[in-house]
Amino acid sequence: MKPNADVCVIIAAKNAAGTIGRAITSALAEPETAEVVVVDDGSSDSTAAVSRQADDGTGRVTVVSFEINKGPAAARNHAIAISKAPVLAILDADDFFFPGRLKNLLAQTDWDFIADNIAFVDEEKASTAHLALEAFAPAPRILDLDEFIEGNISKRGVRRGEIGFLKPLMRRDFLDAHQLRYHESLRLGEDYDLYARALTKGARYKIIHSCGYGAVVRGDSLSSSHRTIDLKRLYEADRAILSQANLSPQARALIGRHERHIRDRYELREFLDIKRQSGPGAALTHVLSKPSAIPAIAGGIFADKTERFRRQADAAPVALGGSGGLRYLIQPPSTAV
Repeated sequence: MKPNADVCVIIAAKNAAGTIGRAITSALAEPETAEVVVVDDGSSDSTAAVSRQADDGTGRVTVVSFEINKGPAAARNHAIAISKAPVLAILDADDFFFPGRLKNLLAQTDWDFIADNIAFVDEEKASTAHLALEAFAPAPRILDLDEFIEGNISKRGVRRGEIGFLKPLMRRDFLDAHQLRYHESLRLGEDYDLYARALTKGARYKIIHSCGYGAVVRGDSLSSSHRTIDLKRLYEADRAILSQANLSPQARALIGRHERHIRDRYELREFLDIKRQSGPGAALTHVLSKPSAIPAIAGGIFADKTERFRRQADAAPVALGGSGGLRYLIQPPSTAV
C-alpha cells in the first residue's frame, strides 16, 4: 500500500477481457489508490487472467472469481467485505478514471459520498478522451434526497442526466455505521437504491462539477439491458424505502413518483412479454385482469410508437454536449477554469 493511499477501487466484471485492463491501469495510476479489487462475476472469457496481467507490480490488485454469475451488487458487496481501505470507489469494467480524479475528490471535505461529473466517450475515442476533457470549476454543492430522487425520474421528451449514474466515492465508516450494502436481488438500479437509502440515513452527498470519470458508450454494455423482473425488484425496493418512518412528505411523494414510474415500465414490459410469448389473446386477458395497469400499458405503447427517435437519441444518459467533443452527465458551471 502506498503512503497516503486511501481508496479501494472496486470493479465488478463479467466477460470484460477487452476493456478491464484499461480500467485497472487507470485506477493504479492514481497515487491515492490503495487497492484494486476485481470480482470476476462468472465470466466465460479471460477477464480474470487479463486483470492479473494488469497488475503493475505494486501488489495492489486482488482478483477473485465467482463460478456463477451473481450480479454486480453481490460482486461489489464481496469486494467491500475483503477490502480494507477507508474509502470505496466503484469503477465499471468498461470505464476508466481520468488522471487526477481521486486527488480532486479527496481534496473536498465534509462528505460521506462525493461524486464528480461523468464524460461519455465513444469506444474508439477512449484513448484520447483526456485531450478533449474540459476543465470545469469544481463548484462543490450538497445533493439532498429530494434532488437525488427527482434527478432519477424520467420525463418523456426531456433530455436530462440520470443522477443515479454518478459514481461517488463512499466512506466505509458511514456504510458500516448504518449497515448499508447493495441489495443483491437488484440487477437494475442497485446504485440508485444504495444512494437513496444512504440519503435517508443522513448521508452528506457532495457533488463537484469537474469531470474525472470516463464512461464508455457501448451498445452491448451489460448495463444497457435489463429483464422485466429487474423492474419489479426495483419498484419493490422503492416500496421498502417508503416503509421507513423518517421520510419528509416531499421525499415520500418523490419516491412514490419514482416507484410509479418504474412500476409503469414493469406493467408495459410484462404485457409485451405475455403478448410475445403467448399471443395477443393472452395479453388481452392479462390486461383485463389488471385494470389498474391499463393506463401504463396504453401510454407506454403510444409513447413507444411515437418517440422511437427520442429513445435512440437517449441511448446514453447524456445531459450536455461539450465543445471539446465530449458529453457530460451533469450541467457544469458556466465558467470554466
